[in-house]
Amino acid sequence: MKLSIVIPMHNEAENVVPLVREIDSACAGLPDKELILVDDGSSDDTARLIQKLRADYPWLRLIQHPKAGGQSAAVHSGVLAATGEIICTLDGDMQNPPAEIPKMVAPLMAADAPADLALVAGQRVKRQDTWSKKIASKLANGLRAWMLNDHTRDTGCGLKAFRRDAFLRLPYFNHMHRYLPALFARDGWQVAHVDVSHRERGGGSSNYNNLQRALVGIYDLFGVAWLIRRAKTARPQEIPAPGEGHE
Repeated sequence: MKLSIVIPMHNEAENVVPLVREIDSACAGLPDKELILVDDGSSDDTARLIQKLRADYPWLRLIQHPKAGGQSAAVHSGVLAATGEIICTLDGDMQNPPAEIPKMVAPLMAADAPADLALVAGQRVKRQDTWSKKIASKLANGLRAWMLNDHTRDTGCGLKAFRRDAFLRLPYFNHMHRYLPALFARDGWQVAHVDVSHRERGGGSSNYNNLQRALVGIYDLFGVAWLIRRAKTARPQEIPAPGEGHE
């Protein structure tokens, strides 16, 4: 199966070159792949540097938003443009090590992969963040797990691998990337979890603060809970015409 690596980028000019080089090295054993960098309305040299790199990396593609739409919008645009059956996402700030990509996609690309497995969610260990960010994340994850019962310790990890077709059937909304385990489970898919490493941001600065995340997260949390309660429970089965399917 072909792998599409999708990365949202907003003012990540300092990280573009080292990120692409690390992905090239980490994924050398995955020949059928593409890397889609989604420039989400950057005001720096992010797009220019991506274009420059394409001469050396022909499997690199650039998708661009004329103005910033947010992380979920960038991921969604990248997945729509992708040609691979399997998608792997990670953040553009270098905190998600590209060396983890093969481990993330392995359960989905295995010959004996379960037919109902659609999402492999990364779970960060030994997070390299500020204490305030870690506390805010722990509180948010605890509230989300209690309300949604999604059996996921850490939904904020950018490292995720999933089936493209299953993702595109999910209801889209801004900030949906934080609720993918619950949304995939809502549609009847199996979700797996993999522990992944974490490191300090490469360059630049974070595009969000803890208060912004908290305010948006609470609003979205109630919306996702509503979506789960209103999920379609009927599963269609096509009935063959008399005589069909028999020699």
